[in-house]
Amino acid sequence: MNKRATRNATLLLALWLAAGPAVAQDEADDGVETTVKPLPSEIMPLTPGSLLLDIVNTGEHLIAVGDRGAVVVSNDGVKWAQVQTPTRAPLTAVDFVDADHGWAVGHDAVILHTADGGRSWEIQNFEPELEMPLLDVLFLDQERGFAIGAYGLFYATTDGGASWEEVDSPIREDEWHFNSMTQLADGALFIAGESGTLAISTDEGQTWSAVESPYESSLFGALPYADKGVVIFGLRGNVFVSEDAGSGEWREVTTGSVASMFGGTLLDDGRKAMVGVNGNVMLSANGIDEITVLKSAAGTPLSSVIPLGDVLLAVGESGVQRIALQ
Repeated sequence: MNKRATRNATLLLALWLAAGPAVAQDEADDGVETTVKPLPSEIMPLTPGSLLLDIVNTGEHLIAVGDRGAVVVSNDGVKWAQVQTPTRAPLTAVDFVDADHGWAVGHDAVILHTADGGRSWEIQNFEPELEMPLLDVLFLDQERGFAIGAYGLFYATTDGGASWEEVDSPIREDEWHFNSMTQLADGALFIAGESGTLAISTDEGQTWSAVESPYESSLFGALPYADKGVVIFGLRGNVFVSEDAGSGEWREVTTGSVASMFGGTLLDDGRKAMVGVNGNVMLSANGIDEITVLKSAAGTPLSSVIPLGDVLLAVGESGVQRIALQ
């Protein structure tokens, strides 16, 4: 199977499918297309139960993003309200550096910013002509951030997103999808992606180095482990751990499952939770060496998860799901 076919075969792509046009075209008098403009999201009552792809806790609110430019907000994780955004492109990831300042990314290489805790959003980047989605976003503070995505798409900003520049790095040469960027316990930044792509930066994103991978297929996420280590997860229930994220030395974690995992989180007690296909949830104990597999009530794919008291809040194909912790 060639590179492009492999990319198209990844299960995560099924969660990125757009549900309708995300742009409008202005035409000149002669009918020739001149500009492409984003369509604003539509407020729909069923949005909290529809496809959502990422969720965060800002410290004051819970915010989830998803299909058709959806942003939904909650104070308690039970009642959710949708706010309008200036795009109808599917939003794949969201990150906040404090209770007010956040960014969301998605299809059409769109980047949205809020400075009021998610009440209102503005467009910082919009490139539908690329026909490539951004898949994750990570900010170090209010000024410095990164957005990564399909086919090696990689942007950085040093002014809060007022301007975005492409990152020039050897890790982009093969044009694999970059699926996630995570900040580890020692401050290092870690990328996980398609075809076993792994990369690390120990200078806050100024330079990047490839990391030898234990797995040749897609990896969808990473979680901090101990002082300088990392846990990575991906297709077919594959989970690996390294005591030193940049060393390329890995050991496989026995999960007892072949369910692909798309998102993960750290719990307050140090446990790790990973979510994926068919509503499966992997919950760690004893560091990462013991895995319990739970399942959401809906049994549909999950893409992201956060802890909230004695439950997990996960999002995916069926919107927000509450999963009791054991």
